[in-house]
Amino acid sequence: MRNIEIKAKVRQLAKLIERAKALSETTGEVIKQHDTFYSVAKGRLKLRKFESGDAELIYYERPDVEGPKLSSYEKAIIKSEGVQDLHKVLDRALGSTGIVKKVRYLFMVGQTRVHIDSVENLGDFMELEVVLKPEQTPEDGEKIALELMEDLGVEKEDLMSGAYTDLLRQKEIH
Repeated sequence: MRNIEIKAKVRQLAKLIERAKALSETTGEVIKQHDTFYSVAKGRLKLRKFESGDAELIYYERPDVEGPKLSSYEKAIIKSEGVQDLHKVLDRALGSTGIVKKVRYLFMVGQTRVHIDSVENLGDFMELEVVLKPEQTPEDGEKIALELMEDLGVEKEDLMSGAYTDLLRQKEIH
C-alpha cells in the first residue's frame, strides 16, 4: 500500500478542525492512540493500541523530508486478546525505541485521511495521507496533498519531517 504524506505543526487548532469539518462535511472521528515503536534495521515498526484493546501492527518506510513524501506500508489487525503478548515478543526481540500517546481527529476528504493530532508532551500537528489508487502516481498524490494543504490553510513554513517519536526523543535530549 502507498500514500503521499504531509506533516505540519498546527498554529490554530480550533480553526483547522473547523476547516477539516467543512471540507469533509462530517464532524470527524476522535481516536485515542498509544503507539510503541520498535528497533528495526530500516523503516519504522509500531504497535498502535486503541481504547477498545485492539491494535494494529504497522511497518512503514518513508523519507524524513519536509513536504509531500511517498510512504509505503503494511498493516496487520490484532485483536485485544493478543496485543499484550505481541508487544512482549516484539519488545524482547527488537527492543522498543519510544512511545507516542495522542488524541487524533480523523476526517476523510475524498481519498485523503486528514489527521489532526494532539500529541502528549509535544503539541498539535496535522497529517495528510493521500491513499494512492493502484493507477495513481506519486505526483498525482502530491498534487492532491498540496491542494488540500492550501484549502486547510497550512503554511509551507509549518511543514516538518520525521515522526512524532523522533521529536519526542529530540526533546528528551535537549
